[in-house]
Amino acid sequence: ELDGAQALHVHLGLFGRMSRLATPPPAPRGAVRLRLGTRAAVWDLRGPTACELLDSVAQDALLARIGPDPLRGDDPEPALSRIARSGRAVGALILDQRVMSGVGNVYRAEILFALRIDPHRPGRDLSSADREAMWETAVEMLAAGERSGRIQTVTGVPRRRLAVYRQGTCLACGGEVKREDLAGRPLHWCPACQR
Repeated sequence: ELDGAQALHVHLGLFGRMSRLATPPPAPRGAVRLRLGTRAAVWDLRGPTACELLDSVAQDALLARIGPDPLRGDDPEPALSRIARSGRAVGALILDQRVMSGVGNVYRAEILFALRIDPHRPGRDLSSADREAMWETAVEMLAAGERSGRIQTVTGVPRRRLAVYRQGTCLACGGEVKREDLAGRPLHWCPACQR
C-alpha cells in the first residue's frame, strides 16, 4: 500500500508497451511511466492511456464502470444482456469497454469477421447463439494474443496475420475489405462475407 493506494491501474490503449530489460537495468530513458522490477526481471512501461495508483474507492468505481473481461474469466451475462437490449451497432458495442472490456479495434474487426457478423447490425438483432459465439471468440482470440504476445488471428497463410483488419482483400472471398469510421475508430470489414 502506497499513500492509501491498493491497486495499480494500467490501460495500455493504442500506444502503451511494456518492455523487458536486462538486470540490472540501465537508468530509465525517455518517457517511462512505470518501472516494475524484481531480482529476476525488470519491466518499463511507456505510452499507456492510463497509469495510476487507486485506493479502494477508486478501484471499486473503475470496476463498476467496465464490462466483463473475456481474459479474466468473468461471467459474460452482463455483456451479452447489454448487447441483446441495445439498438446500437454491434461493431460499436463490442468496442465499448462498459459493455465488454479488453476488446480493441483489431479484435473487433477479427471477431466479427470470424463469425461473419455485419458490424452495423443492431445488438438486439443478434441471436443468443451469435452473442455467445462472440464472447467465446473474444476469449479464444484474446487468450491466444496474450500467450503469443501479438495479435494473430490467421494461421497457415504466409505473411498474413489478420483476416480483415487493415487488409486490402478479404481472406475468405478475395473481395475488397471496406474501411469506415464506427464508434470513433476505423472499422475494417468484408461486406460480401459479413451480411
